[in-house]
Amino acid sequence: MITNNTYLTAASNSEGIQKLLEAEKDASKIVQKARTYRVQRLKDARTEAAKDIDELKAAKNKEFEAFEQQHAGSSDQTSQRVEAETTQKRAEIEDAFAKNREAVLQKLLETVYTVEPKIHRNARIGH
Repeated sequence: MITNNTYLTAASNSEGIQKLLEAEKDASKIVQKARTYRVQRLKDARTEAAKDIDELKAAKNKEFEAFEQQHAGSSDQTSQRVEAETTQKRAEIEDAFAKNREAVLQKLLETVYTVEPKIHRNARIGH
């Protein structure tokens, strides 16, 4: 014999199961929203990081261009200074050559034409 109590318990159990199913659906929706939020936050973070990288890259490029322009002028100045020094040294060398040419030529000819034969110190005489 089934009593009213049994029907109430079955109805109560069915109602409890229904509440659990609804709670599970709600939890599933909350988890899905959290996942969606997390994915969106990751996308936002990547976008923000890419923007920061682009800004930093642009700033560094600008800094490099300024550095390059600043030092390009000094490079031209340095090469002009080196060129002037080279021209000056060459003129000094040509001057010294012109002054000492005759004396060096005379010394060279004197050395070549004046030969004094000598026996080498290691040579043995008589054997």
